[in-house]
This record gives sequence, C-alpha cells and structure tokens, in this order.
Amino acid sequence: SGRLPVSVSNEYQLGDGLDLVSSQKLAYGRADHLGFNPKKLQRIDTLMHRVIDSMMTPGAQILIARKGKIIFEKSYGYHTYKKKIPVANDHLYDLASLTKIMATLPLVMQAVDRGDLDLNSQVGHFLPRWKNTNKAAITLKEMLSHYARLTPWIPFFRETLDKKTFPKTKFYRRHASMYFSVPVAKKLYLKSNYEEKMYQEIAESPLLDTLEYRYSDLPYYLLKRYFERVDNRSFDRLVAQDVLKPLGVNKMTYNPFEKKNVTVVPSEIDKYFRHRQLKGYVHDMGAAMQGGVGGHAGIFSNAFDVAVVMQMYLQQGYYNGKQLISKETVDAFNQCYFCAAGNRRGVGFDKPQLEGNGSTCGCVSKKSFGHSGFTGTYAWADPEKEIVFVFLSNRTYPNMENNLLGVNNVRTRMQQLVYNALIN
Repeated sequence: SGRLPVSVSNEYQLGDGLDLVSSQKLAYGRADHLGFNPKKLQRIDTLMHRVIDSMMTPGAQILIARKGKIIFEKSYGYHTYKKKIPVANDHLYDLASLTKIMATLPLVMQAVDRGDLDLNSQVGHFLPRWKNTNKAAITLKEMLSHYARLTPWIPFFRETLDKKTFPKTKFYRRHASMYFSVPVAKKLYLKSNYEEKMYQEIAESPLLDTLEYRYSDLPYYLLKRYFERVDNRSFDRLVAQDVLKPLGVNKMTYNPFEKKNVTVVPSEIDKYFRHRQLKGYVHDMGAAMQGGVGGHAGIFSNAFDVAVVMQMYLQQGYYNGKQLISKETVDAFNQCYFCAAGNRRGVGFDKPQLEGNGSTCGCVSKKSFGHSGFTGTYAWADPEKEIVFVFLSNRTYPNMENNLLGVNNVRTRMQQLVYNALIN
C-alpha cells in the first residue's frame, strides 16, 4: 500500500535544552531523558500504519508528553482516502465530545471557584425557568457524572427534514438573513430562533425509569444556556476569553470555517441531513443547530492545544503563569462519586473502567482522567506517571458508519503502547 507520510515535529532535535522555559508550559524533550524506550515508541508508527492501511481512519495526530515535555508529536496519513493532503501537526480536527472537557468543564470549574455553582447546585437553582420541569432537582454532580436519568440524545435535526432527509425550506435557507442566521453547513442557514425549540424539547424530555449510568449530551446544553444567561458574552467568546486566551493556545476554536489561515480536516460526507462534505463545520447535528457552538461539541483543535488543556488539569489548574482553576476544584471534579453503583465517571471527566475493557488500556492509574469523542478523538492524563496522551482522527470520514477504530480499540491500544515504552 506504500508508506504513509509522517510529519514529525522537532522534538528529537530539541533535546532537553528547554529547561530554561518555565516547566509550567509544555516544551519539547527527549523520550530517553524522560523515562521512555524510543525503540518501543516506534511500535506506535507500526500500529498507526496498519490502522490507516485498514481504512479505520484516513489519518491522525498523536502526541505524548511527560513531566511537561512533549516527547512524541506526529501526524499520519491524509485528510481523506483520496490522499491529496497529508495531515500536518497544525491541522485541525473536529474534537466532538472532547469539547466537554476542553471548553465547558473549565468554565464550570471557574464558576465553582467563584462560588456561583457547587457540585450540589440544582438545575432549578441555576436555571430558574426550569423550576417546574422534571430536571429541577438534578444536581451538577449527578448530571456531569451521567447519573441523572437524562435522555442520552435527542435527534433535533430529524423534524426539520423532509421525507427524503433533505432540509425543509420552512426551517432552512441557502443565504443568511435576519430570520435565517444559524450556519449549520456551507450555504445552509437554520431559522434564527430554532434553538429555543430545542431547549423546549429538552425541558419536556422524560427521565429514564431506572437510575443507572447513561451517557448524555443534555447536561452540556443546560450549562451552555446557564453561562449565556449569567454572562453577556456568547458561549464561544466566553470560552475564548476565559479559557483559551489565558492558556495561550491559538489553534483551538469553534467554527474554524470563519477563520483565515487554518487548515481543517473534513469529518464526514453527510448524506442524511446537510448533504455535503463537512469541513470546518461541526459534525454533531445538535451543535450544528446551535450555529456550531455547543457545550457538548463544536471545538476544533490540533493535538498540541488539546495537550495544553490536559497539562493544565495535570498541573491542578495552573498553566502559562496563571491559576485558571483552583487545585481543590480540579480534585473535586476528578472523583468517581458513584463508583459503588457501577458508574466509573468523574464530574465531567471520564475515568478508568471499573473492570474489563473500556475507557482506557487498563494500564493507567485510578487518578487518571480524560474523554473520548465520536469523530475518533481521545485525550487522557495520568497524574501518577505525569503523562498526557492525545489521539485525534476523523474516523467518521467518509461516513460515520465506519467504526473500525472503536471496534478495534485503537485509541486504548495506542495508549497501551505508550505505557509499554516506559522504562521508569
């Protein structure tokens, strides 16, 4: 099948000469100086070539950091199977649900630090208009641990389509106007006030009959609504100004189609809703119907910027000379409160599986945390080993039915190779 292009950053040449740089910011280091066997790390290349040859994803980015030093940062394959554009380290992927811990969770933690919210805050308290709904008594801790009986997913887009799954003109236009101003894809604009109907559907959605762990996007719709209610800024501006700017990252963004000089990897050829290639427009349908800015999905990034956010968590809220979140709050959110009930989740964070296969390779510490994303993304941080591991891909291209990446546990197998390469 021919070898795939691999773009490698300059980590190996830089060596350890970057100790002068504040250890609080990610720098570059050498694998052998940071407790890794470089030869064993090469097994990542071997597996990645096999993954791409097997058409589990057209390409990917992988980053590994330890003790604040990046020891591995590579891009593999191409944007699509047509093999025209090789993936480079600065190209952006649709992060899907990684948005939850990249954008929304830091805002929630900052609100806890200010005393505006706490883990026992109820929906009816922080969203007063929801006092008379069945969501009123749900706490922040319950809903962010996915232990609140919330409906996992509402396919809002379906009722806006005709029988052939094309957008109805009642709801969409090809050109933006005052009444149709929400960009859901290139040359496709949703009715300006449609988001209100989505919130109405969430408010009226039934709770599940039994209390058990069920992953749901709905808490992040509610939190987006909360932040936009208490702050005069739009949610994307809030994230940019209160999270991304203090961290000093410049690639991570909502709606990269609006930005100049960025290269975005396409996520899918949508044949069920928008009927076009999605590139720079969010893959998630619900986030698309919010103009690309969801609390649960919508962020695009390269692996480096994802690693920065994970390193900030690893440093207990401190990064780039700033304490973004208090140590106590990071610790409180990185707890499994419902483990005894068979729910592995932390508050917002995913945590290691309680048994068998699952969210990790099984080789990480119980203190570790992270998240995965539907498009084939994954980020994990381990405080005990001081390791950050990031894997970004567009396994949904050309269509999301291809889940070979998930079926073959590629992300957690890559993570296993990282830990296998550890010498000390």
